[in-house]
Amino acid sequence: MSEIDPKRIQAIIEKLASYGTRHTLSLQNSTTRGIGASRDWLVSEFQKIAATSNGQMTITTPSYIQGVTSTILFPVNITNVVATLKGSETPERYYLVSGHYDSRCTDILNYESDAPGADDDASGVAISMELARILATRRPKASMVFVAVAGEEQGLYGSNDLAQRYKNASIDLQGMFTNDIVGASMGDPGVKDPFDVRLFAEGAPQTDNKTTAATRALIGGDSDSPARELARFVAGVAINEYTEMNVPVVYRADRYLRGGDHESFLATGYPAARFTEPNENFKHQHQDVKVIDGVQYGDLPQYVDYEYVARVGKVNAAAMWSLANAPGTPKNVRVNVTALSNESQFFWTMSGETGLKGYEIVWRATDAPFWTHVVPVGLVGTATVGLSKDNVNFGVRAVGVNGYRSPAAFPFPVSR
Repeated sequence: MSEIDPKRIQAIIEKLASYGTRHTLSLQNSTTRGIGASRDWLVSEFQKIAATSNGQMTITTPSYIQGVTSTILFPVNITNVVATLKGSETPERYYLVSGHYDSRCTDILNYESDAPGADDDASGVAISMELARILATRRPKASMVFVAVAGEEQGLYGSNDLAQRYKNASIDLQGMFTNDIVGASMGDPGVKDPFDVRLFAEGAPQTDNKTTAATRALIGGDSDSPARELARFVAGVAINEYTEMNVPVVYRADRYLRGGDHESFLATGYPAARFTEPNENFKHQHQDVKVIDGVQYGDLPQYVDYEYVARVGKVNAAAMWSLANAPGTPKNVRVNVTALSNESQFFWTMSGETGLKGYEIVWRATDAPFWTHVVPVGLVGTATVGLSKDNVNFGVRAVGVNGYRSPAAFPFPVSR
């Protein structure tokens, strides 16, 4: 984490802002202005990073032509820039971090005026690129993906396409983070909070079918979605003296009636969450670059706190590295409801991955936000604890011989 460089982050953000606008509908064939120029620069920079990986990182640019919609005036090429670092032991398991490289000004259809997009969202792209640079020479157990997506401002087009590609390929993506608007420690009106970054986590999954949703509501599992378990994991590994950050988890998919690229992955059934600065300044977001009554508007680099972005990068690094080096999240976790009992018996599918030491059952009071108790149960596929499932919420997590722990999985009822 100490290798995350605020000066490199500044250089990335200033370079992206220098293209004038990165609107999805802006120029694709210029070398100095528009989304095409910024895309080509990103590809070039990621390729330089991949060259340090001894062949373990590959760069791809999945693209498609988006047709006309209410926010797309004419058919346009949408290109994501994807850097994949192959895992050394379980390469079939993936974790992904992203930012979006497109930008906008006040009018969502205005693709000609300047839209520097320094905070929204060159800051998130800078984190993705800086983590790729640092981790390219490392060998995580699971695969890691570093992405710059396009088309977010017009309607999550790039992330929708990428998430669907992953789903169609049956990719085992066990965690996704988007960093969107993570550049400013000074909010509106003048609130400074340089050591917090919000993490938004969805409650009951939108992909639950009617039966699962009804069961989840009946057993009180609405706060134990895969996204919430992912957020609990982040809070457990990323709030420390090394990141110097606090990570308040917001129990909501995103800010009120707003959205981001993680929602594309949530909609396809993947655990995903969003990092965002604690106090947004709306004079510097989705604004034309202008001065009114001496007040500067526009998403300009001068309002980015690069030390703050670096600390947010450390939070992401802690989360991604810990996830990729832990065993995978346990699957098919169930609790036995055959008979009434004041004990609770659990079952799960044992993983065959190397480096697995065993499992732990974790629990907390139903109104507690994070796990408070841990019961090690060993390298087994079933365990019983002397505590009633009526009174607490349980989870099961895997433990590696290296000491890393997976996110917990919430048990659903089964009769045995």
